[in-house]
Amino acid sequence: MTDRKTGKATGLVEGGRRKEWRGRLVNVPVERASTILFDNVDELQRARPGLGQWNYGLQGTETHWALSEALNELEPGAAGTALYSSGLAAVTGALLAVLSTGDELLVVDSVYGPTRKFCDTILKRLGIGVRYYDPLTGSEIAELFSDRTRAILLESPGSLTMEVQDVPGICAAARERGIATLLDNTWASPLLFAALPAGVDISILALSKYVCGHSDVMMGSATATAQHFPRLQKTAWDLGHAVSPDDAWLGSRGLRTLAVRLKQHEENALAVARWLMARPDVGRVLHPAFPDCPGHEFWKRDFSGASGLFSFELKDGDAKTRAAFVDSLTLFGIGFSWGGFESLVLPVDPVRAVSEAPAPNLVRLHIGLEDPEDLIADLEAAFAQAGR
Repeated sequence: MTDRKTGKATGLVEGGRRKEWRGRLVNVPVERASTILFDNVDELQRARPGLGQWNYGLQGTETHWALSEALNELEPGAAGTALYSSGLAAVTGALLAVLSTGDELLVVDSVYGPTRKFCDTILKRLGIGVRYYDPLTGSEIAELFSDRTRAILLESPGSLTMEVQDVPGICAAARERGIATLLDNTWASPLLFAALPAGVDISILALSKYVCGHSDVMMGSATATAQHFPRLQKTAWDLGHAVSPDDAWLGSRGLRTLAVRLKQHEENALAVARWLMARPDVGRVLHPAFPDCPGHEFWKRDFSGASGLFSFELKDGDAKTRAAFVDSLTLFGIGFSWGGFESLVLPVDPVRAVSEAPAPNLVRLHIGLEDPEDLIADLEAAFAQAGR
């Protein structure tokens, strides 16, 4: 990577492609290794794990360093990026890096389901208190702080229900009390929302989604400030987190086209969402770019665009009607995850502890890279077959 200032798309193309790692190749090659050999005992004893430092396969090879460096360069002010075997592993690993027995964690109530399960089971078993807060809480979150509060876990937009949080307001309140802030930034990626400049301490991505982009890799990352990165990385290694070099290579490859793919996801999703809004059998369309979405004003203030994931309400329907609608779709795959090139549909029933979901009978759509006209035709046929 050169020292000259570049745009985000240029950074995606150039990031991590050091000549000393790739030689005369365009891409850094795949380096598979568990054992690293040293020339002598002195070299062995002086080896220290880190970016560009040979140590052991767990700490990575040039294939891993290339991805970590490229991701790190997307977040101004970042000190380093740790890689994990999944997005969930990135969330849980980051939490374990900042929390200890007796601490308390505040978690947004719209959080990703498996993250909620980890908080309600593993963290509580470790003696870490967990309290949930309404996703539309802003700087007034300070009223929830206790002497034990050590971290806040944000997710914006919220999983399933798309509430956009006042991330800068929450982070400013937390920083005054020395409380760490962690954000699941998968929906936007650093291209659409720069987390660290907004005050976040650790920005987490499920790389399985938009970064890899082809529904064939499980991987996650956590990018942190200088204050938190050393402990974040050490905790990841101490817990044995490791990423396949083949997966790391696919992550780097996905980054190169992320900018153009996100633009197309946004364009296609907006076309489908606007079509849904005009239908009498559809209630609320929960898309952060629409004024009706909770927290839209924060999206408008803080984000530079939208991705392809949103939810909508089937009006006057029940679970049976929703299932019939979903089953009638042919271009939309039924499955978990999102962020790949293909469109997906999922019936969702949000779990909440302290707040209400903004709409009942929800369907979540991930709009892929197909022609939006074909996706709309598929949805229209499904509405008809489901008797809508």
